[in-house]
Amino acid sequence: MMESSRRNGVSGVLFSLSMLCVILDLQLDGVLGATHVEIEQHLEMGRKLLAAGQLAEALSHYHSAVEGDSKNYLTYYKRAAVFLAMGKSKSALPDLTRAIQLKPDFLAARMQRGNILLKQGNTQEAREDFEAVLQRAPDQQEAQDQLMKANELEELQEEAHAAHHRGDYSTTITMLERVIEITPWDPTSRELRAECYIRLGDPQKAIQDLTPTTRLRNDNRAAFLKLSMLHYSLGEHHESLNNIRECLKLDQDDKECFSHYKQVKKLSKQLDTAEELIQEQRYQEAIDKYESVMKTEPTVLYYTNLAKEKICFCLVKIKEVYKAIDVCSEAHQRDPRNANVLRDRAEAYILNQEYEKAVEDYQEAREFDGDSAEIKEGFERAQKLLKISRKRDYYKILGVNRSANKQEIIKAYRKLAQQWHPDNFQSEAEKKEAEKKFIDIASAKEVLTDPEMRQKFDAGEDPLDPESQQGGGGGQGGPGWPFHFNPFESGGNFHFKFHYN
Repeated sequence: MMESSRRNGVSGVLFSLSMLCVILDLQLDGVLGATHVEIEQHLEMGRKLLAAGQLAEALSHYHSAVEGDSKNYLTYYKRAAVFLAMGKSKSALPDLTRAIQLKPDFLAARMQRGNILLKQGNTQEAREDFEAVLQRAPDQQEAQDQLMKANELEELQEEAHAAHHRGDYSTTITMLERVIEITPWDPTSRELRAECYIRLGDPQKAIQDLTPTTRLRNDNRAAFLKLSMLHYSLGEHHESLNNIRECLKLDQDDKECFSHYKQVKKLSKQLDTAEELIQEQRYQEAIDKYESVMKTEPTVLYYTNLAKEKICFCLVKIKEVYKAIDVCSEAHQRDPRNANVLRDRAEAYILNQEYEKAVEDYQEAREFDGDSAEIKEGFERAQKLLKISRKRDYYKILGVNRSANKQEIIKAYRKLAQQWHPDNFQSEAEKKEAEKKFIDIASAKEVLTDPEMRQKFDAGEDPLDPESQQGGGGGQGGPGWPFHFNPFESGGNFHFKFHYN
């Protein structure tokens, strides 16, 4: 009874397995049939999307077609065409190679692969493809032309390397121009030309050659490091920081990249902070920060020159006149064509009442930056101040700096008014000279303690000069007397009690 039950159970399992196999066969047939249809649909959709320029979508359909039929050489070839249209020649090569393996006499794939290999600088492999095409189609004109290019390329490369070996970098660059024209996807030629540009002192052109090599080579940390260093040497610290970060993205443990990254990051932060301090008019703090910049990077001229230029600017702003003139003069010596330094030193000279020097600096600044409205306005103001100073300079009359505050002006005025009061002199000639001096002293005090009049004078106008300002100035007591009468007109014997207010 038990044996019978066991046989029935085994028979049931066998029957179930048989049925499962039948069902699987039926489903597999359905799947295979559907896959063939789907492949055709993917190929058709890929063709339409490629024609419409929708490359990513087209590529997706060709991926599906290749997965569905890995033995179809045309499917690989078509997917390679999409990769090429997307600028992904490296991805196209394996598909072209697979298409040639599946159909060795597929000349179009041979020709396409040869062209890619030649552009990548793989001359020998490219020549083999062109020769294979010509063996089957001796009259194929494109293959003949490309084979000639491959031969020309080998000769140019030999000449370029020979010139480089003997230190003739200009000739090397000339040879490499044609080499790179034939092999635009070859990083080696661009790297060699970049080295030549560096040797000839043209880092900008070296940057132009090195930048594409970061994409042409996988994991090209060396190029990112060199680019960062070149940008750094040119003062382009933000670009330098961007490139060295790209190096660390590829390998965060790269010692050379990390060491340079720390230096660039520190300097870049100092420069950004210093500029922010200037924008916030915190000039003394900005000076301190730029002095730190010079300690962080004492060897690259760009940064020391920039720091000197900015410190010059800040010293003028805080009216440290003598320091400003010294630092600005040093900055000018370092960078004689820097219009900003000349502008700032001119302003320091104005503060020091050296108007002729200010005019000279502004005139020179205009030669280097003739379009600057600020420099043009400063030049005209310096000329006005020079003209006024030849007549009457209220700061010089009181013996104070242009940065003097009201309290300092009044103090100087009181001292000079006591000294030059006409009652202090005996002879008529001395009294007349004292009267003139006294009028100038009183005029200077009046102008420099009145904010509006002082602003006009600082802008190059004399508010008490009728020639300079219509309706201003002299009144009835003669030019320059601010109280509208001259107490000394009645003669030298006039006496009065003077209040030094």
